[in-house]
Amino acid sequence: MPTPDRTADTTSGQDASLLRVLGNWDALALGFGAMIGFGWVVLTGGWIASAGTGGAMLAMVTGGVIMGVVGLTYAELTAAMPKAGGEHNFLLRGMGPRWSFVGSWAITGGYVTIVAFEAVALPRTAEYIFPNLSHIPLWTVAGDQVHLTWALVGAVAAVVITLINIRGVKIAGAAQTFVVVFLLVIGLVLVLGSVTGGSVSNMQPFLTGGSAGFFAVLVVVPFLFVGFDVIPQSAEEVNIPARQIGRLVVVAVILATIWYVMTILTTSSAMPAGELATADIATADAMGTMFGTDIMAKVLIAGGIAGILTSWNSLLLGASRLMYSMSRSGMLPRWFGVLHPLYRTPVNALIFIGALSFAAPFFGTQMLGWLVDSGAPSIVLAYILVSLVFVILRRREPAMERPLRIGGAGNGGTVIGWIAVVLCVGLLSLYLPGMPAALTPPPWILFGLWWVLGIVFLLRIPRGIAPGHDAEERLLAELSDRR
Repeated sequence: MPTPDRTADTTSGQDASLLRVLGNWDALALGFGAMIGFGWVVLTGGWIASAGTGGAMLAMVTGGVIMGVVGLTYAELTAAMPKAGGEHNFLLRGMGPRWSFVGSWAITGGYVTIVAFEAVALPRTAEYIFPNLSHIPLWTVAGDQVHLTWALVGAVAAVVITLINIRGVKIAGAAQTFVVVFLLVIGLVLVLGSVTGGSVSNMQPFLTGGSAGFFAVLVVVPFLFVGFDVIPQSAEEVNIPARQIGRLVVVAVILATIWYVMTILTTSSAMPAGELATADIATADAMGTMFGTDIMAKVLIAGGIAGILTSWNSLLLGASRLMYSMSRSGMLPRWFGVLHPLYRTPVNALIFIGALSFAAPFFGTQMLGWLVDSGAPSIVLAYILVSLVFVILRRREPAMERPLRIGGAGNGGTVIGWIAVVLCVGLLSLYLPGMPAALTPPPWILFGLWWVLGIVFLLRIPRGIAPGHDAEERLLAELSDRR
């Protein structure tokens, strides 16, 4: 294994380097696995009921195109700046420290909500296999009774996954690869069941719900596709050429789009839309129906658990690297930038996020929907800023080294960047009051709490530091002078 580059942590004096131990497949498994969480298992029936098979597929392809265009901007920027933190570094160079914090805090918030979501989704899924899981009632949250034994399933899993990530990115990557392979096998079985036990007649009506149904599916796209940007977060731990890192971002988005379309198509072939809408866990019930046995439904649930673990693992890794990068730049307290002395992982950032996911199951299943909705606006905001900084850097630094140049040598890349900005602004508008996917009060409360905390840190960042390749050094120097 090659010796990793070492850089000094100017804020603490410790060796602040991460280990370059991930290969092509490791990086792709992180990005793809992050996007394929639990939503495909539990939400597919609702998509089909809202928009029909054709409408749901069209919405998912549309979402995949939007994320693909955004992914192109990430691909170029990641290849040009392969450093841990992804968005953090792009925005520092193109828009300066304060905007860098806003974008980094936004995507971190999205990651954290999904990590917490998976901690709630795990006991929810396990309950399908073990119906008597819930014992020792604790309290009620939004009409949902929370039981100690149920909550502990998610809480204990949070401890285990956090410990795996503390032990090192190579172990986390190996675990990710194993689970992604298992997930792909489940996908192939689902396709086989559709071919042998499904029926095209079950897909009728093919289109339903009109534009409202279409937007009801489209609005979950940020939640479903967030994760391709985990690849940039781990760029300092990937031992492959920078150009290839950028390409993997786009490949991960394409694969996730194919997966979601496949899930809609196969699930809708199993049962009429009305039955899917009332199913406990639609995709699992569809699998059991196609094969004529509840055993196969439980096999699909195993695939759902695999999806939970891949998404959880990847986004925990991504969120911790972002917090580590913000701490390394002086935007967050030094505590978040501490690396484990042996495993070279951001141990305190991992513990912080792990603690939030440990607590999430104790708020019950209502937390699932709130977490999905509260993180989505932050995710889209980060995508808008990255797309915008892509355009800014194209104009301000045309000679910047770009191992992977999107759109060729002319203005094609700039056009792609503006298209990404417009598409993401349109997506963000769907969450506002009066729009088809307007959020309810609980998600806005969670969203607000995250940003109140963010404003506290934002106000610590000095004004007047111009963007540029040395913005981080100038920021650290000014913070040092203040102390």
